[in-house]
Amino acid sequence: MSDHPHDDHDHGHHDDHEHNHDAPTGLVGRLRHLAAPHSHDAAVSMDSELETSRRGMRALLLSFVALSITAALQAVVYLLSGSVALLVDTLHNVADALTALPIAVAFTLGRRAATRRYTYGYGRAEDLAGIVVVVVIAVSAVLAAYEAIRRLADPQELDHLGLVALAGVIGFLGNELVARYRIAVGREIGSAALVADGLHARTDGFTSLGVVLSAALAWAGFERADALVGLLITLAVLAVLRDAARDVYRRLMDAVDPALVDRVEGVARGTDGVRGVGDVRLRWIGHRLRAELEIVVDPALSVVAAHQVAEATEHRLLHQVPRLHAALVHADPDGHPHDLTGHHREV
Repeated sequence: MSDHPHDDHDHGHHDDHEHNHDAPTGLVGRLRHLAAPHSHDAAVSMDSELETSRRGMRALLLSFVALSITAALQAVVYLLSGSVALLVDTLHNVADALTALPIAVAFTLGRRAATRRYTYGYGRAEDLAGIVVVVVIAVSAVLAAYEAIRRLADPQELDHLGLVALAGVIGFLGNELVARYRIAVGREIGSAALVADGLHARTDGFTSLGVVLSAALAWAGFERADALVGLLITLAVLAVLRDAARDVYRRLMDAVDPALVDRVEGVARGTDGVRGVGDVRLRWIGHRLRAELEIVVDPALSVVAAHQVAEATEHRLLHQVPRLHAALVHADPDGHPHDLTGHHREV
């Protein structure tokens, strides 16, 4: 039985949320259904894809502005006080603001249509941007560690301790607001790079509180406290680096949440005419999910009838699996294994 890619339907409007066209729930859902009824039109799908990218770009722009302002305020206080802990925190905020640039480029590239060379489109640019984010975090950590060690060997008296503590509070508030926004939008649109960037901002926010601790200890007369807190902040950033690198690595290796595989299998098995489910493969391409799976059908079905079962399975998947953009469904007749190609499947 032939496969059923059906990319001409696109279904891009399923990327951001689950959608049950039979029974929209809630007042907002019903109003949206009335204002924009269910459609498979390619223009509707394209509009949704563009809206997803716009949301990511908007999150990046607002984050960039917020962190740039935060870093600028902290830089002024650093010049007045000479606090190395504050310098480390400022470097982190500058790095976090700059990571918005490669992700913005990735979102822009992701809008480009697939070609005969890039047949899956350009969504993978987001994963490459994730690598850039990891590199920027690593560089900022190295610079911070160097400055903290240098100041530990040559401690200096700090000035304007009240302003230093205030700058730490500003850093925490700025980063936490940006982190919440980036993580929320990143999870909603399925962007691992944006979530990783949000996690980086969150840790920078908590480490900014270390600047407050540094000012308090310096006020108490502990002259090396500033450098030691700078080192502790660097260690915290290294922990974020580990988590971000792990997430980007998993995305590059086509790792998915096993719960998604379970969901695809459950939806496929619940389709009328499906007797069983064979291999299921899922992969992220940017912030969109693609599926390939085998279903088992009655061998007495005609080619047309088996095609209809496969298409019904695809249709249910696109409506019930969040952010699923395309599904390739292959129908196998029950009791007829892949005699001709089975040996090619052996690992």
